[in-house]
Amino acid sequence: MNLKIIHTNDMHSHFDAFGRAASLIKELKDESTIVLDGGDFADFKSIELQGTKGMAAIELLQSVGYDTLTIGNNEMFNGFDTLEHMADNSPIPFISNNLYRKDKASVNGVKSSVILEKNGIRILITGSSPDLQGFNDGLGVHITDYKEAIREELERNRGAYDLCILLNHVGTVADEELANELEDVDIILSAHDHQLFTEAKVVSGTVMNSAGCYGEYIGVLELDVTSDGVELIRGETLATDSSPVDREVKAILKKNKEIAIEVLSKPLYTIDQSLWHDVLEENPMTNLIADGLQDMLKCDLGMINSGVVNAGAFQMISHKKLIEICPSPLNPTSFDIQGKHIRKAIEESLDVEICLADGKGPGFRGKFVGRLHVSGAEISHNGQEIFSILIGSEPLEDEKWYSVASSDYLQRGSGYDSLGHARNEKYLPEEIRDVIRIYGGREDFIKRAQVNRWKESSSITV
Repeated sequence: MNLKIIHTNDMHSHFDAFGRAASLIKELKDESTIVLDGGDFADFKSIELQGTKGMAAIELLQSVGYDTLTIGNNEMFNGFDTLEHMADNSPIPFISNNLYRKDKASVNGVKSSVILEKNGIRILITGSSPDLQGFNDGLGVHITDYKEAIREELERNRGAYDLCILLNHVGTVADEELANELEDVDIILSAHDHQLFTEAKVVSGTVMNSAGCYGEYIGVLELDVTSDGVELIRGETLATDSSPVDREVKAILKKNKEIAIEVLSKPLYTIDQSLWHDVLEENPMTNLIADGLQDMLKCDLGMINSGVVNAGAFQMISHKKLIEICPSPLNPTSFDIQGKHIRKAIEESLDVEICLADGKGPGFRGKFVGRLHVSGAEISHNGQEIFSILIGSEPLEDEKWYSVASSDYLQRGSGYDSLGHARNEKYLPEEIRDVIRIYGGREDFIKRAQVNRWKESSSITV
């Protein structure tokens, strides 16, 4: 029997591209087709998702006729309540065989596998979510070993299926290992590491494919399934750039954007003093975040880069304004690091080229790295060199370990390499924009944010 599989992965809410992918998928679909997504479809940088608790993504998937999707890391990043709301209310099965709550309870609405039937073929589909390592506790998740979880699903469903598809979100390298280790998996569709296969490949008898990211390509497999096994007739990835944007997708996005704007525009509070922002100059918006992080995480030092936000705030604060100000889904993060690495990062922060460098990095949605802002510290400088750094009232000691309240972006050494020498990392499930939401409503923190911590001097003061 013939079977066609069309698949996408790592869309990351690039919905303009998804509109073109949707047109191409609809054009290629026939009665023998199933449509699958490998995860990270829903990236909560999107206002449409923020304002609908992710349900706009479900509508988009439904409109194209997706049969199931595996949960990637980005489906988790808006919290368990949102993930469960999406999974529980979706007619399209959300799959993860290794994702649990922190207490090891199952996640409402999430299935470990599904069996679809197409042209008389019973198709087992299972898949794993990525281990987020240090983020697991902060996000309240427990991730089990994906290899063991996959083997358990294969054994549990033995005899109930004719064809097995592993719709996985752990990366192509891990998937190729699985292809060599597992005999009972016929097809592996990869995600997470954004790899683009120009054509499908066969590894140890297992068909593998991966469709890149951001909706720029879709994967297409055509198979002949018999009692003797699976034969690959066609396996490729197709560019979507020449396809028109699907009208139904455009209408769904328009409707949900209107809903989201109405929901998210409701005022949370007003502020009396402006929290202006600048990438290069010390500013109260970034100071507020540094102060809030230090208070939230109870560390020796608060530190954050000004590029984490795109703008300031002047009167009314709403959820919509917070998303516009701080679109990056970065987490408040504490870590321990030696003073010499803090010193180097602060010295580099006087370099305009470093501050204006491209801020690219996991989870970063801004443009520039930006200048470092601190809380619980005072820096004396002349614009070109650092004269002194006080942590509390004591001079910074190069070999001493300090606790720092920051973001996972800086903890990884993004923008400032020296900060990558951290240890004892701990992450909170909140996002940096939540720090603004919480502390921007406190008059004492608004006033404190106006006070500069970088003190310009012409010489070293004794």
